[in-house]
Amino acid sequence: MATETATELFEEHRPVLMGVAYRMLGRVADAEDIVQEAWLRWSASGREEVREPRAYLVRITTRLAIDRLRQVQSRREAYVGPWLPEPLETDFGPTAPDTAEQAVLADSVSMAVLVVLESLSPLERAVFVLREAFGFPFAEIAATLERSEAAVRQLAGRARKHVDEGRPRFDVDPVERRDLTERFLAAAANGDLDSLMAVLAPDVRLVGDSGGKSRAPLRVLETADKVGRFLFGVAQKPIPDVEFRFVEVNGGPAVLTLSGGKPDNVLQLDVVDGRIERVYIVRNPDKLVSFVA
Repeated sequence: MATETATELFEEHRPVLMGVAYRMLGRVADAEDIVQEAWLRWSASGREEVREPRAYLVRITTRLAIDRLRQVQSRREAYVGPWLPEPLETDFGPTAPDTAEQAVLADSVSMAVLVVLESLSPLERAVFVLREAFGFPFAEIAATLERSEAAVRQLAGRARKHVDEGRPRFDVDPVERRDLTERFLAAAANGDLDSLMAVLAPDVRLVGDSGGKSRAPLRVLETADKVGRFLFGVAQKPIPDVEFRFVEVNGGPAVLTLSGGKPDNVLQLDVVDGRIERVYIVRNPDKLVSFVA
C-alpha cells in the first residue's frame, strides 16, 4: 500500500474517527490528540492484511480514547465547578448523508447527552457511542473492545437505560430554539426581568463551566427565579466591546459572545414546550480556543 494511498484512506475516515473520539472525551483537543496517535499507528503498521480500514481505524481510535478517558477521569473529579463538554462547531459533512442520520448524530453529540455520558464507565461509553451514534454491529464492537458479543449487549443495555433515565427530553426544532435564543438574549441584554422570566420554564437549570478560570456559578442554578435573577445581575455588568454571533454547536443553535474580538463564552439553550429548560454557558477559556479567529 503506497504512502499516498494510506494517507488518503486515513483522511477519508478522519471525520468518523474525530466523531468517535470527541463523543468519548468531550474535548476537541483530546480528540485531536487521539486521532493523531491513531494516524501514527496506522502509518507505522503493516496494512497488507487490513481488509476493512474503517473498522480497523475505529478500533484503534476507540481503544486509545478509552485509555485517555481513564486517565482524565481523576482530573474531572478535581474540576472547579460544573463540567461541560467543549463546544464543538458541527458540520457533519460526509459522515451524515441524509437528514435522518444527521438527526441521530446531532442528538448523540448534544450537550445534554454528553453530560449524561460522563456518568458511564469508559466501556459503557464506548459501546453507546459506537452503537447509538454510528450504528456499528455488536459483533464489530465486541472485536473492538475484545469482549464477547453477549457482554457488549449487556453493556449497551445498561448504557442505553442510564442515558434514557438521565437525559431530559428536549424539543429539537432548530427554528424554535433560535427564536427563543434571540428572545432570551434580548431580555437579558435589556435587563428585562419580566420578559426573561416569561421564556424560562419553572424548573429551568443553568450550568456554567468556567473551570475556575472565569466568572461563572460554581454550582448548578435551579428554578426560574434563581436563574432569572442571576442573568439579570449579569446584565447589569455589560461585557465591553461585545459582539454576538449565532453558531451551530453540538448539533444545535448557540451564541458565541466576543469581547474585544476574543471569545468570552458560548451559550446554548434546550427547549421544551416553548420554554427554556436548560441554559449552558461555557466560559472556560481553554474550551473556547477553537473559536479564536
